[in-house]
Order: sequence, then C-alpha cells, then structure tokens
Amino acid sequence: MDATRVDSYLWAIRLYKTRSAATDACKGGHVRVNGHPAKAATKVKVGDRIEARAQGRAWIVEPSTLIDKRVGAQVAVTCYVDHSPPPPPPEFVAPPAIRDRGAGRPTKKDRRMMDRFRGSGT
Repeated sequence: MDATRVDSYLWAIRLYKTRSAATDACKGGHVRVNGHPAKAATKVKVGDRIEARAQGRAWIVEPSTLIDKRVGAQVAVTCYVDHSPPPPPPEFVAPPAIRDRGAGRPTKKDRRMMDRFRGSGT
C-alpha cells in the first residue's frame, strides 16, 4: 500500500474515536496535510505531515507505516512519528470556599471579603 485516506489513517492510529469523527474533522477544517486543508478522501503517503486538532490539542504526525485498519494502541504509536508540542500543563483551580454546615447565608462582611478575594470588589 503506497497511500491511504487521511480520515481512515487518523482513525486507525487512534487520534479519533470513530472514522466518522475523523471525517467530520476534515470537513470542519481541523485537518491539514502538508500545510493544505484536507478533505476526508485526501491520500496520505509515508513522510507526509498531518496536522490535526483532536482530543483538545494540536497533533502533528508524520506517517512511518501506512495502515487503514484500526490496530491496538501499542501498535498504533509505532506507525507514526509524533512532532506535536507537549500538552499544556493542567490549570490549577482553587477549591470552592467551604462554609460550616448550618452557618446560614454569608453576612455583608463575608460577601465583601469574597468580592475582594475574587477581585471584583474595591
């Protein structure tokens, strides 16, 4: 096999959960092959550069082996070279303020302190 469809390849290497999701990504303009927007039927060869938005981040892969059937995850990662930037670090989210049970509604003083903490107060 010297070429395969880009949607089939992205599904086979497990960037997208279903082939229809890979096709929709191509239709939506989230997939580029060698810098050009790709339709689902665009042929991919070994050494092409595929840029895709999947799983909430940008992926840049270069096929080293062409496959058109879905394979196990351990085999799939050997079929491409990953040039993607590392994923962003997870954002720290402060835990919500916890009030004692039965303390009732916040007082005016409590609300002012919460506003100052959030940066919306003066």
